[in-house]
Amino acid sequence: MAEQHRTIPTAPRLYAVGGTDTKRAASVPPAAILLSVYNGEAFLNQQLDSFLAQSETNWCLYWRDDGSQDASRAIMLSFQEHRGQGRCVEIDDVPGNIGVARSYAMLLDSAPRDALIAFADQDDVWVPQKLVWAREKLAGVSGPALYCARQFLTDEGLEVLGPSLPLRRTPDFHAALIQNIATGHTVVLNTEAVALVSPILPPEGVLHDWWSYVLVLGSGGAVVFDERCVSLYRQHRRNAVGVERSIVVRGLRALRRGPTAFMALLVALVTRLQDAECTQALTPDARAFLLRLQSVLEKGFMARLSFLLAERGFIRQRPAETWLFRAWFLFYGSVRPKP
Repeated sequence: MAEQHRTIPTAPRLYAVGGTDTKRAASVPPAAILLSVYNGEAFLNQQLDSFLAQSETNWCLYWRDDGSQDASRAIMLSFQEHRGQGRCVEIDDVPGNIGVARSYAMLLDSAPRDALIAFADQDDVWVPQKLVWAREKLAGVSGPALYCARQFLTDEGLEVLGPSLPLRRTPDFHAALIQNIATGHTVVLNTEAVALVSPILPPEGVLHDWWSYVLVLGSGGAVVFDERCVSLYRQHRRNAVGVERSIVVRGLRALRRGPTAFMALLVALVTRLQDAECTQALTPDARAFLLRLQSVLEKGFMARLSFLLAERGFIRQRPAETWLFRAWFLFYGSVRPKP
């Protein structure tokens, strides 16, 4: 993580073979897959199998166990010793449970600086072309860039329920503060994005995927969204986040959660992004928007209404979601940014 200084592990040898393939492997950055596991024994082997099935062979897996009480670590050690031998690195500097966000921050800090970084979850299954598609989409993009994509939503047994929803509007920094469209296990960062994200820890409650998405857009970088489905996204009761295709069900869940948690996350993002280590990475426009937003969060209804009327891009992907957000933003005034 940012406050640690450690020796970055040496990545295992690359797996492209043959004269032409070897030259190609040497000319492109490897892919580092980051995987934090926690009590994931039920589904873990299927995810590991999908790594081995990737048509992109130039990858290495960096993993840590976040204090599992089941056989997760034993499964990972067996994979490292046998099926994944020579292409796995366990990161165990800080053992035990430190939470999802800090665990991935530690993995990111430990990965090679010349690699594409692919976040992975323990309970999903990647399609074989996932890493190849990400590499193709990121090729030629200058500056920090984040790749993300749609997914096939499945039940616990991997029966496909349907694809995740398509994007309705192009991602931008303003909207990124109130909605994350970069589903974590689809995210791949180019080397410039890794250099941007890895030194800066997210605020409490904000996961690694959303934080990467916000920082890349705030720095003027690119988000490349792939309309192809790159994974089987297993929906089950132990999901850390999960996705729902139905707009109605999504709305009902949001109403049950209420405005407190949502507004607290918005305030946490606004506050953290104005810390010195963050502001120096942001564009002038992003810094100015944050100042305006913080100012209205400290004021009442009329100031917030004027802000929404002026900032027409401060919306979510779908109209119903936007109207619910606006109601919370206008009427829920008890949360204030910390000084």
